[in-house]
Amino acid sequence: MRIAVVGGGPGGLFFAALIRQADPSSAVTVFERNRADDTFGFGVVFSDRTLEAIHEADPVLRAALTEHGRHWDDIEVRLKGERIRCGGNGMAAVVRRTLLLLLQERARSVGADLRFSTEVTLDDLAGYDLVVAADGSSSRIREALGPGLGSQVETATAKFIWFGTDHLFDGLTFVHERGPDGVFAVHGYPISDTMSTFIVETDEASWRRAGLDAFDESLPPGASDLRSKAYLERLFAEQIEGGRLLTNNSRWAGFRTRRTRHWHTLTPRPVVLLGDAAHTAHFSVGSGTKMAMEDAVALSRALAGHPGDLGTALASYERAAQPPVRHIQDSARPSLAWWESFGSYYDALEPWQFAYHFMSRSISDARLARRAPRFTDWAHRRWRDLHGAAPLETRFESAGWSAPGRLLDVVAAADGAPAAVRGTTDLPLSATPLPGVWGALLKAPDTEAGLPGLCDSVATGPALVAVHGGTALTRTRLCEEARMRAGLPVLLIEGEPDRDRALTTVLSGRADLVGVLA
Repeated sequence: MRIAVVGGGPGGLFFAALIRQADPSSAVTVFERNRADDTFGFGVVFSDRTLEAIHEADPVLRAALTEHGRHWDDIEVRLKGERIRCGGNGMAAVVRRTLLLLLQERARSVGADLRFSTEVTLDDLAGYDLVVAADGSSSRIREALGPGLGSQVETATAKFIWFGTDHLFDGLTFVHERGPDGVFAVHGYPISDTMSTFIVETDEASWRRAGLDAFDESLPPGASDLRSKAYLERLFAEQIEGGRLLTNNSRWAGFRTRRTRHWHTLTPRPVVLLGDAAHTAHFSVGSGTKMAMEDAVALSRALAGHPGDLGTALASYERAAQPPVRHIQDSARPSLAWWESFGSYYDALEPWQFAYHFMSRSISDARLARRAPRFTDWAHRRWRDLHGAAPLETRFESAGWSAPGRLLDVVAAADGAPAAVRGTTDLPLSATPLPGVWGALLKAPDTEAGLPGLCDSVATGPALVAVHGGTALTRTRLCEEARMRAGLPVLLIEGEPDRDRALTTVLSGRADLVGVLA
């Protein structure tokens, strides 16, 4: 079989090596429009927990991380003069260019033909039995196939820019600084003995106030935003100890989450998508490089398992590769939402609770405790020191109403809507004001687009705001909007009892109480 791989990134190169090993009779050609030693970005980071399948398929990544990479166990969160560490997060990172050169060497050693500085279209590849589109999130091969694959993109409101720095972080470090124009945050991690990756995120309002929207985006790839470099070097000078930021196509963007319903087609000719061409997930949760290399493992196995039957092989690839990608994307959306709103958390939460809120943005207290027991125990102790009791056993009082704990029963009306919450006395819930002591009932929307302005409808005087309906994400985000921006005590209403989730919600400050519909 003749296979054309379009895109010489880690996913495409890894697939070329794997399929040649699995089927030495296959003829594999990789077409990459850039030169062999060109690379955009600085480093790639991998979680220890996610690498088993890649290491089992081929040792090239393990060797790259062992011989050339940096490894760490702790994540550090910095804000307001405090540095808080959370263990149990084994990770390793390596310079992207180093990884690419090793993958090129590996692909060549097993007989793949690598052609750099060569841009191809789908029409150029008519003589191949299979085209593997590994040409990134802006894939020209995917776009040439039209809308039939069902590819959709959602662009985040937060802005990010990718730099390197000659300052060496100890491990994955999240730095938050409030400057004169707003709150900016850094994802920093070491990638070699001399360099760290330095990704900055901020909200759009802060970005515009700082004048960082002045860069001409029409400039060709390669040009970097030097004004933003200078601004951020000043803002984070203390955190990087006067070090320099390093540029490489460094320019602001909103992260684009891509989801694609179908990853392959047999018409007009067999084409299959791999990596960012099919899917993306925010870098705070999903490593695009790791996901692309996992796709390469799944695709090579599917092709080797169904020789001579491309239709069955490509369908098998989708069945194997899509579920883990969906899981990562589902985890990445709450994390991305966190980065879109981190300024309000910075202002509303104390450093200990901010760190716990951050670490629990995609996982529950129980999972966090298994991963980082010392950090989780520390956060629980901080709560008990402040309140004198464990989170769910802490008494709550507001505007003449009280409850002996933070996990409560909610009484439903005949139509199933929340009608009252049971505390020391029953507190009636209503979307409109009631006489006496009452709680304002607020329904979350089904999508995040419906969130803006909902808290404006809450009348003055309720003992609390009770949020119900919507999705788990929109309920939580509406709770945070009411609690952190409007300054109102909040009850999050869930449909089923889940003590672990309730504990996470209260300890993180996402809501004051959790109610379960009886």
